[in-house]
Amino acid sequence: MKKKRFLNLTSREFPVIILYFSLYFIIGLSLLFRQPFGDPPDEFNRYLIPQYIAQHGTLPNGYDESIRISSYGFSYAFQPILPYMVQGYCMRMVQFFTQDQDILVYSARMVNFVFGLIMAVFVLLLGQKWFADKRLQYFFCFLTMFLPQSIFLHTYINTDSCCMMSVAIMLYGLTCCLENHFAYSSCTVMSIGIIFCALSYYNAYSFILSCILLFIAHYLSFQNGKLRLDWKPFFRKGLFVSILVLTGIGWWFIRSYILYDGDILGLRTRAVCGALYGSENMRPDMRVTYKSLGYTIPTMLLKSDFPVLSINSFICTYGPMSIITALWIYRFYKLIFAAGILGNLIPSARLLRRGDQRRAAARPVLRIFFHANMLLCILVPCVLSIIYSYGTDCQPQGRYLMPALIPLCFYCVRGIDKGMHALKVLCLRRKTDAEEESLSGCLFTFCYAALTLVIVAALCVTVYGYVFPYYAKF
Repeated sequence: MKKKRFLNLTSREFPVIILYFSLYFIIGLSLLFRQPFGDPPDEFNRYLIPQYIAQHGTLPNGYDESIRISSYGFSYAFQPILPYMVQGYCMRMVQFFTQDQDILVYSARMVNFVFGLIMAVFVLLLGQKWFADKRLQYFFCFLTMFLPQSIFLHTYINTDSCCMMSVAIMLYGLTCCLENHFAYSSCTVMSIGIIFCALSYYNAYSFILSCILLFIAHYLSFQNGKLRLDWKPFFRKGLFVSILVLTGIGWWFIRSYILYDGDILGLRTRAVCGALYGSENMRPDMRVTYKSLGYTIPTMLLKSDFPVLSINSFICTYGPMSIITALWIYRFYKLIFAAGILGNLIPSARLLRRGDQRRAAARPVLRIFFHANMLLCILVPCVLSIIYSYGTDCQPQGRYLMPALIPLCFYCVRGIDKGMHALKVLCLRRKTDAEEESLSGCLFTFCYAALTLVIVAALCVTVYGYVFPYYAKF
């Protein structure tokens, strides 16, 4: 019997793992230290909150004038601020040693870098859970973590980085829960992901909903033509998860209820604050939106620049939506995602592990429901971005779509593999089984290695060929 290694790795996999984490450290730290403060999207206004926490040691009220964004008239403190809290208290500790403002900014950014590192570990674990083929596992990891826009989120002050980490933790915990019938250890991991998500970014709440729906569906079954709920484990595990999650997040929503006159989400109060203190052209009723410009939603999606700007900035737009990368990189990723999406139309079950195949055969409805939930998690950020740009603020930014990245990359890799196996059947059908297996194995290894290297090259070209020269001008 082979000894279990860290992350179930074999010795042959270590070079790939070293490349994976080395690339994250080198590119991530390069961007973290090279970007001028305030150049990434809205970083200056976001920094006001951890700065306040570092100075006062307490959480700010959303109405506090010192953290208010002068043009919009509101602050980001109305919404969950767990990432800013971690950054603020880290800065407070750093202040015992230095008052250098650059170091304080770097310490705040470093929190998000660590969030990204944790995400990288859980994406690796997810790859092992979701794909039986090692080649697919690593292709999925590199595609997810090293999309240029993905790694960018972990190098400046925001809540998106924590959100992305929470999605990876949630999906890993949920996958383990569905495998081991919601064992307490897996429920704990899933609950930690839910807590981080709930206290970081509303756009990713669809993942929390999916955890709830899949938990309920797991304990439902048809017996003698009737729907049956396995009550005892349902309430026992449900109570365990509920206590963990409510302990982790309840304090924030109770605080919001008290401070903002019952507005537990803070969104209504934020809108009121913006109307009271925002500049005239930035008040909610005066902002330029696609709606105010006379577009309908279909027209916005078909005839405006919204789709192009959203997709391109989902792939890569650094700085304040001003630093783009090479045209071939946009085309490469669009081709990858399009091929992956189309490939999912090909029926196949070979990606599942043997144990997963047995479970899928036993509960096909639950498997379909899982995929329906993942599609929901992809669609919700897209719909929210459309609604926001259409009626609230004309900002077609790909970072609003980033919560959908992990399930999108899962289906992309899944679809590409289905497509390659379909081509194998067409091209190698006259070969013997041994010849077919040998040729296809070599071909698949070459293709996935080549795609992975292109992903690495695209990221390096973006950062060192476009971003760094841009900053060298200043």
